Amino acid sequence: MSVLKKLAGDTLIYGLSSIIGRMLYFLLMPLHTTMLDKREFGNVTEIYSYTAFLIVIFTYRFETAFFRFGANENKHKTYDTALMSIVGTTLIFGTLLLFFSPQIATSIGFKAKPEYISFIAITLSLDALAEIPMARLRLENRAKRFVVIRLFNIGINVLANLYFLWWVPNHGEPPSWFTPKYGVGYILISNILASFSTLILLLPEYRKCKFLFDWETWKTMFDYSWPLIVVGMAGIINETFDRSIFKWVSPFGLAKNEALLGEYGAAYKLTMILTLFTQAYRMGAEPFFFKSKNDENAPKIYALATKYFALVASIGMLATLLYLDLLKRILIHPKLWQGIGVVPILLLANLCLGLYYNVSIWYRIKDKTKIGLYISLIGAATTIFFNYYWIPKIGYMGCAWATFLCYAVMLILCYRVGQKYYKISYPVANIIWYISLAFGFYLFSLILPPLRLLPKLFIHSCLFLIYLGVLYVVEKDNWKKDFKQVI
Repeated sequence: MSVLKKLAGDTLIYGLSSIIGRMLYFLLMPLHTTMLDKREFGNVTEIYSYTAFLIVIFTYRFETAFFRFGANENKHKTYDTALMSIVGTTLIFGTLLLFFSPQIATSIGFKAKPEYISFIAITLSLDALAEIPMARLRLENRAKRFVVIRLFNIGINVLANLYFLWWVPNHGEPPSWFTPKYGVGYILISNILASFSTLILLLPEYRKCKFLFDWETWKTMFDYSWPLIVVGMAGIINETFDRSIFKWVSPFGLAKNEALLGEYGAAYKLTMILTLFTQAYRMGAEPFFFKSKNDENAPKIYALATKYFALVASIGMLATLLYLDLLKRILIHPKLWQGIGVVPILLLANLCLGLYYNVSIWYRIKDKTKIGLYISLIGAATTIFFNYYWIPKIGYMGCAWATFLCYAVMLILCYRVGQKYYKISYPVANIIWYISLAFGFYLFSLILPPLRLLPKLFIHSCLFLIYLGVLYVVEKDNWKKDFKQVI
C-alpha cells in the first residue's frame, strides 16, 4: 500500500506547479477583465471552449493509449508509433484548419477576425505535438521536468500578455505594428508563443524517437483510444458546451449575450481552486492507476485514493465559498461580479467530475472503453438538453445547473455499472459526509447577518477552522487506520 504515498507525492508536485502556474495566470484576470469589455471577454471565453473541442480531435486520446500500452516492455515502440501518428495527423488537421479559417470564422460569428481561427490552428498544432512527449514524462515519473516545462509555458504566456496588453500601450509611443483594441488577438498570439516555447523544451524527447511506425501497435492503440475520443468530446461538451452556445440560445441580443457570457466566464474562473486540485490529481493518478492495476491490493488503493480526493476537494470547495467575497475583489473587475451566484453550483459540479475521474478507472484498466463511451454520451445528452431548455428561461444559472446534473448523472452511472465489472468498495458514506458537512457550513454562513468585508472574513475563517476541527475529531481514528496501510 506504500504506492499511495507515490500518488500523494506526484499529486503534490503537480499540484504545487498548478498552483504556482495558476497564480501567474491569476495575474491576468484583473488585466483581462479591465482591458477587455464584457463582449471581448465573452469572445475569449467562447474561443477557449472551441479549442477544448479541437484538441481532442488533434490528439485523439493517444496519450491515454500510451499510458495503457506504454507501461510495459513495449514502451519505446509504443512511444515511437504514437508520436509519429500525432505528427502526421497534426500536419493534416492544422493545414485544414488554416485553409478553411475564413469560412469557419464566418460560421461562428467572427467574420471580421478570421485570423483568430488561424491563431487557434497554430496553437493547437503546437500543443498536439507536445502531448505524447509530455505524457512520456508523466509515465516515467519525471514529474519535476514536466513541471518545469509547464511553468515555463505559463510564464511565457503571462509575460507576453503583460507585454501586449499593458506594457506597450502604457509606456511611451506604441510601435507601428501595434494595433489598439486588439486585445483578444494578442491573447491568442501569447498562447502561440507559449506553446512554441514548450515544443522547443521538448526537443530532447523528440531525439529519443527513432521514428519507427508499427502498424499493429497503432491499430491496438487506436482500437483502445477511439471510444475515448467520443468520451473526450462528450467531456468537452459537458465542460464547454454552455459557453459555446450561450450567445445563440439566450433570448437577448448578440451584444448583450456576449456580455452575459463574459460574466459567466469570469465566475467560472473563481472555481479554479477545486479545478487546480482535480487537474493535479489527474496528472498523478492516470499513470499511477495504470501502473497499479496488477497489484493485488489495487481495489483497496483506488478506494482510499477516492476517499481522500473527496476529503481534500471538499475542503477546497468550502474554502472557495467562504472566501468568495475576497477572491472576487482580487481576481475580477466589479463589472463582472453579477455572475457570482453560479459559483456554488459549479463547485459541486466540479467535485462530482473529480469523483467521476476516480470511479471511471475501471473501464480504462479493463479495456471497456466502449462502455465509458456510452456513459459519456448520456452525460453529453444531459448537458445539451438542459442547456437548451434552461438558458432561455434562467440564463447562465441554467448552464451551471446543467453542468452539475450532467456530472452527477455520469458519476452515479459509472459507479453502478463499474461495480459489475470491477468491484471496488468505495467508502460512499464517508464521501457523502465530507461533501455534506462542507456545504452545510457554507449554507450556515449565508444566514449570518450582512457584515463588512473584514469582519465577514474573520467569521468565515472561524467557521473554516471549526469545520476542520469537526473533521479531525470525527475522522481521526479512521485516518490513522488508513495511513497505517499506506506506510
